[in-house]
Amino acid sequence: MGVKLTSRQQAQLGWLETLSPKFDRMKKTIELMASNQADESQQRGLARLLDELKAQASGLGITPLAEAFGYMGMTLRRSGGHQTKVRGLREMLAGARINFDGALRNATAPAEADADDENNVSP
Repeated sequence: MGVKLTSRQQAQLGWLETLSPKFDRMKKTIELMASNQADESQQRGLARLLDELKAQASGLGITPLAEAFGYMGMTLRRSGGHQTKVRGLREMLAGARINFDGALRNATAPAEADADDENNVSP
C-alpha cells in the first residue's frame, strides 16, 4: 500500500522540491559577495528571492524555513561589516538547509490515521 499524504503535505512537498536550484543560486550569490564580485543587482535579486521564499513558506505552514529566509533577508539588508554579513549569510544558509531537510521529512512522513477510524468497530 502506498504512503498516504494529506493535501497540505502534498503542497509542501511540491514546493520543497523546487528549492534545490534556489539554494544553489543563494550559495552562488553569497560566494560572489565574499569575493566582492557581486554587484548591487545580484544582491537585490537575492533579497527578493528570500522575501518570496519566506512568504511562500509561511503560506504553506513551514514556519522554521520561513524564519530562516526572513533572517537571511534581514541580514542581507543590514548595514555593517561586509565580511560579517557574508559569514552570517553562510551560516544561515546552512541552517536553512537543515530546516529544509526537516520540512522534507515532515512532508513525506505518512499522515496520521484519524482517531475516528481507529475507534470505529463494525458490529
